[in-house]
Amino acid sequence: MSSAHFPFSAVVGQDDLRLALLLNAVSPAVGGVLVRGEKGTAKSTAVRALSALLPRVDVVPGCRFSCAPAAPDPDCPDGPHEPGPGGDRPARMVELPVGASEDRLVGSLDIERALSEGVKAFEPGLLADAHRGILYVDEVNLLHDHLVDVLLDAAAMGASYVEREGVSVRHAARFLLVGTMNPEEGELRPQLLDRFGLTVEVAASREPAQRVEVVRRRLAYEDDPAGFASRWDGDEHDVRARVVAARALLPRVVLGDTSLLRIAATCAGFEVDGMRADIVMARTATALAAWAGRTDVLKEDVRQAALLALPHRRRRAPFDAPGLDEDKLDRILDEFPDDEPEPDPEPEGPDDRGPGDEGPDDGGRDGGGGAPQGEGPEAPDSPEAPETPDTGQTSDAGEGPDASDAGEGPQSPDPRGGAPEQAAVRASEPFRTKMLSVPGLGEGAAGRRSRARTAHGRTTGSQRPRGQLTKLHLAATVHAAAPHQKARGRSGRGLVVRKDDLRQATREGREGNLVLFVVDASGSMAARQRMSAVKGAVLSLLLDAYQRRDKVGLITFRGAGAELALPPTSSVDAAAARLEQLPTGGRTPLASGLLKAREVLRIERLRDPSRRPLLVVVTDGRATSAGGLGGDPRELAGRGARLLAAEGVTSVVVDCESGPVRLGLAGVLAADLGGPAVSLDGLRADSLAGLVKNVRTSVESARSPQGAGNRRAA
Repeated sequence: MSSAHFPFSAVVGQDDLRLALLLNAVSPAVGGVLVRGEKGTAKSTAVRALSALLPRVDVVPGCRFSCAPAAPDPDCPDGPHEPGPGGDRPARMVELPVGASEDRLVGSLDIERALSEGVKAFEPGLLADAHRGILYVDEVNLLHDHLVDVLLDAAAMGASYVEREGVSVRHAARFLLVGTMNPEEGELRPQLLDRFGLTVEVAASREPAQRVEVVRRRLAYEDDPAGFASRWDGDEHDVRARVVAARALLPRVVLGDTSLLRIAATCAGFEVDGMRADIVMARTATALAAWAGRTDVLKEDVRQAALLALPHRRRRAPFDAPGLDEDKLDRILDEFPDDEPEPDPEPEGPDDRGPGDEGPDDGGRDGGGGAPQGEGPEAPDSPEAPETPDTGQTSDAGEGPDASDAGEGPQSPDPRGGAPEQAAVRASEPFRTKMLSVPGLGEGAAGRRSRARTAHGRTTGSQRPRGQLTKLHLAATVHAAAPHQKARGRSGRGLVVRKDDLRQATREGREGNLVLFVVDASGSMAARQRMSAVKGAVLSLLLDAYQRRDKVGLITFRGAGAELALPPTSSVDAAAARLEQLPTGGRTPLASGLLKAREVLRIERLRDPSRRPLLVVVTDGRATSAGGLGGDPRELAGRGARLLAAEGVTSVVVDCESGPVRLGLAGVLAADLGGPAVSLDGLRADSLAGLVKNVRTSVESARSPQGAGNRRAA
């Protein structure tokens, strides 16, 4: 048998990935797999190859919803079906594109026929195609929120519901959900993350011999896909036969009381939320036993099930890396005596993860196995060494009570003789921040921050549809068709509706924004207590950005200039990691930071014109270095701020100044930017300051002639 896809048994290494996929093939009740890993590690290759290993599916002939002949769905739109013999077809692998519309996912109704003829002319979507098969989402972490909501509903109920102006269609939608993602591009919503039964981390092998085998097989496949696949037909047949045998054995596998206690103790010991983890571990352990050809679940099965089912459920906060302490796992499992019978000796044990015994060179076109590497993003390049402050400028050593803290902690000398660099300090505990939003009505990607015209939300009006009608405005449609009923010869009760009468509902919801942080890392911020509070505030804003589906970027300025520490990305985790590693010291090139922000926003405006920016400047307002621009540092900073304001960038200044003597420079900077200045304490959601109101009021005031005069006076 030849295959258009790379053969599953030819994938090199990636033992955990192959095992997790095979366990779901044995027992679809396990609940699917989430594959996390870097680029080019055979994630998609292995997933697409899995469908060839699944047994064929018995279906009712002609049913578009894959009803089983023995037990057809009583609510099937193509029904009713009488029980009886049917046909069969291969199991389907249905791919959900990240940019798919909701109608493409759930199906669509012919609204015109439904209104005029009262018939349910329903076109099935991808959920119907995936019923009793695999629904695969590549880059699942980039999936839009409204599609995630639909997937959650279908996964929870095993059915898909389509509602259009009083017309309802329901059909069964039980599928194996498989997703792949690169953590650098952002994390999943916790609700969707929990819907994946198992998770695996994949990384490219660091062994030269294994990498050579990956390249060799990939090149051979590209030269002759059919010939390469035919050479692996025997291995594919063996794996397929083993999956069928394991499925047949699965109902006879016994999950003993000791194994159940181990599962419950493991989930309780690692403090996972809810009971889904216990159920998934139980199903995974029984599938492992069946895959090994046993009818008893052993401690090794429970251990392997925990390693696959728990890491992603231990993520307590958005910035926590998934993982499991294996020493702790072993201690929990060892608390229960092993009273299960010893397994019969077999050529293949429960730890055999692959389909054959090819050895370490068994692998794929895109990558090999090997120990997963660290997940966190790479540390930023070492910042420039701080410079000696210019003569006559405000010292960056700090003022008042902070000055005594400036010398605390490890320091590294500047080779140019400048002020020593302060080692990175930990952020204080994050807190819930006030709502920051961009004024006006945008049209950006769906999110939870600023007002925008979106496909979902409250209805605000109607318009003629542009392309396919998706959200009917019933009242507007009837109003448009009513004057023409006599001319159209209406004689019965039904309304004569034509395509020109249809009206699309316009809706208002929320969008995600680009939140660009510009953080002062100079010597004036180097007091450990102050910098810890600053990092805690930025971390809190990052947490807010994660929850509101924003893109984030991070610019730092210190010493001789500004650095783009993190280009705009959906990975809020990466921004948090860069922030944690941020050292401080040197002079304060505030103008360089603002101009760097202006350049980043200009480029992002070209890449994504609909995504509106929100600039968050975290500083005490001091400017002690021109950053190589030439001129007075304070005047340069003011000019840079006014340029951003003139371009309509919504800005907020987080004032980090502390001590008994305050210069109020952050307030001056905020006036130049046309936005508010808020203290670290005022940023908290439980403080008395009405920050959202201030943002909108300040921006509107700044854009009025009177506000412009006030800024010049300041």
